[in-house]
Amino acid sequence: MVKLGIGNRAICAPRSAFGIALSMGLLAGCAISTGMGLKSDALWHIVHDRCVPGQEHSGNPTPCVSVDLKDGYAVLKDKVGVAQYLLIPTAAISGIESPDLLEKNAPEYWRYAWEARDLMSQHLRRKLRRDETSLAVNSAYGRTQNQLHIHIDCISPETRSALLEHLSAIATDWAALPIKLNGHTYRARRIYSMDLRNVNPFLLLAQEHSAQNNMRAQTLVIVGVKFENGNEGFILLADTANWLHGDRGSGEELLDHSCAVANAP
Repeated sequence: MVKLGIGNRAICAPRSAFGIALSMGLLAGCAISTGMGLKSDALWHIVHDRCVPGQEHSGNPTPCVSVDLKDGYAVLKDKVGVAQYLLIPTAAISGIESPDLLEKNAPEYWRYAWEARDLMSQHLRRKLRRDETSLAVNSAYGRTQNQLHIHIDCISPETRSALLEHLSAIATDWAALPIKLNGHTYRARRIYSMDLRNVNPFLLLAQEHSAQNNMRAQTLVIVGVKFENGNEGFILLADTANWLHGDRGSGEELLDHSCAVANAP
């Protein structure tokens, strides 16, 4: 299996989003780093040129783990992380800012990503609990690949503990968390759903006033949880990139690529 490292290390910002910073000269001469020297369309070419044709012609999606031609997505093992996988649409979709993701009949990419978490357990040879698993999409300023991809990985122990400790403060409407996560202020809401079926987190985020006109700057993280009443669901976390505050809008920062929770008692 070919493994791909997609390190989301954006070190530059477009003029349209951070004009103030540019005018101050803070971002002069900066560029996008792709971590492994990969071009920003690397994921697209892997899926479109290799995984999909392989699945269509021989039933072998290598280097992807799987390709679902009906629902339109591929799953790829990322080189970064002991058990991190990426879910990538087979259609060309730039990222979280794409209006295609808000359409009424948009594919349920988040549900498919949640279902793919079993690959992590198989890789680790340990069944991960619901609240040990997380999904993330970075903002346009916190990613290096211009093809939508959902990170599927373990949640960091610190984030998991903080969310469980403040679970009662998370309601069904978006509101700022009372504590910072990895030094950044995230907004949170809860969803009562077993598997994200018929739930579109992209649309739920776009309906929030602070995000609706600036989706490029948004990052979205989903964490599995069991609520106080015993019902299973999810916590949705959102953050807005703010270059002046050192925030790239990279929800991937809440994931743990070493998957320390898998080694916990």
